[in-house]
Amino acid sequence: MTSLKLAAFSLIVSTLPFSPAAANEDAFQSKASAAFAGVIEEYKIPGLVVGMTKNGEHGFYATGLASSADNRPVNPDTLFELGSISKVFNVTLAALAEQRGQLSLDDKVSRHLCADACSIGNDMILMDLATHHSGGLPLQVPDDIADTKELVNWLQDWQPPQPGTRSYSNISIGLLGHIAASAMEMDYTQAVETVLIPAFGLENTFIDVPAKAMDNYAFGYERKTDKPIRVTPGVLDAEAYGIKSSARDMLKLLDVELGNATVSPELKAAVERTREGQFRTAKFTQDMIWEQYPWPVDLETMVAGNGYDFILHPQKAERIKPALAPQKDVIINKTGSTNGFGGYVVLLPRENLGIVVLANRNYPNEARVRATYALIEALLSN
Repeated sequence: MTSLKLAAFSLIVSTLPFSPAAANEDAFQSKASAAFAGVIEEYKIPGLVVGMTKNGEHGFYATGLASSADNRPVNPDTLFELGSISKVFNVTLAALAEQRGQLSLDDKVSRHLCADACSIGNDMILMDLATHHSGGLPLQVPDDIADTKELVNWLQDWQPPQPGTRSYSNISIGLLGHIAASAMEMDYTQAVETVLIPAFGLENTFIDVPAKAMDNYAFGYERKTDKPIRVTPGVLDAEAYGIKSSARDMLKLLDVELGNATVSPELKAAVERTREGQFRTAKFTQDMIWEQYPWPVDLETMVAGNGYDFILHPQKAERIKPALAPQKDVIINKTGSTNGFGGYVVLLPRENLGIVVLANRNYPNEARVRATYALIEALLSN
């Protein structure tokens, strides 16, 4: 390039408008890369996408592959299995059904499951299902149970081994989704895909991924064998861990949670209902599925609260009466996994900040929490 042309080119560049959005995007990508580089290397994560919403503005960091077989990179629209982050959809559907007068979260579970008089779990109510307050329900549906009808029959003979405790369970939340959809006179997949997902304004979120979206659906990679896998069917799988979504769509959901999106009054009220504090545990306040800690919070407390020991063993839970209104000075989170995927979502209402982390490897919750915490500290340090 001649000196004259170079001078002209420099003049053009110097007069181009500066883009704060682009600068912020670059800064976010740099901070996300620094926070997650070690995790990606240690756990050999094939592909990872981190999304941020801050005051309604979005940024993304994407690295690695959605499929190693065809060298397909991940991007903000890649579909990942959300695992138990799906439970956020479940409780929102139940709260929406309550807004519509189709159920009450104070209803006894037996009212919605038994044709005749019966008792389930010492008269558990729907809010107990929404908060894992089941007194020792197993994590998974027993292997010899083939459908919801058989599960209900099994529950009529089941007694809580540790009454009053919080017990993380796909059974409890799965039943809540089943009940909420039935109250809407639909099956669960129909209710989520035709009522809830459109209400949130999501365009790339599914239980059953349609053929036209399959090219965007990442493969998960099994931790021990590195074989490509996807979630397998099971009783109450859609209700407990069946959502597939993208980082871009999940930021839309977090914007609704943070009040940065225009939605119907009934959905807004349902979302606020899910964020009421229902129980106090030793580590966090249990909302409807969401887990909230005061902000700022000690990192080790969050690590312990998301630890497998706390998740897999019944924990003492004290009911909050009346329920705690949605809080601002808190950090709210939810992890989710399937055999091939690992995700994490976090909200800081006071900071108007939301983070979603989606990966096609099931890596430890501790690593997700520590890396995301480091990213939040970096974002808030400016």
